[in-house]
Amino acid sequence: MKPVHKLQSPIAPLSISEARIQISNLRLRTYIGFNPEEKTKQQDVIVNAEIHYRADPTFSSDDQRDALNYKLITKRMIRHIENGRFQLLEKLTADLLAIAAESDRVSYAEVRVDKPHALRFADSVSVTLSADRRQPDRHD
Repeated sequence: MKPVHKLQSPIAPLSISEARIQISNLRLRTYIGFNPEEKTKQQDVIVNAEIHYRADPTFSSDDQRDALNYKLITKRMIRHIENGRFQLLEKLTADLLAIAAESDRVSYAEVRVDKPHALRFADSVSVTLSADRRQPDRHD
């Protein structure tokens, strides 16, 4: 990962990489599944998301307008989950990834959705998807 900002230190210059927002264990209920009983009864889902973005304007200005608004992102995820009906975890996860990665400032996003108690003898089943806008380093 390329550094986005240099800080001076008495020992050596420090590089700050991209900021990483982590949304942990967002617990919600929705209609998820394709079996008849799943279509009529809401079930728990647990969402974890990681969003990377360039934050140098944010920590340079200390102005909330320069920050990626994780509260707005989370509210959009909540609204989408609570108002939706999904047959597959893959579809729900892809929809949430699109919300997480919507801003062009986002360089990388990953979303994991768990469906607790979906399998007998397992705590949960999950699907993880990621999107990456970062360019690989070129060695010309």
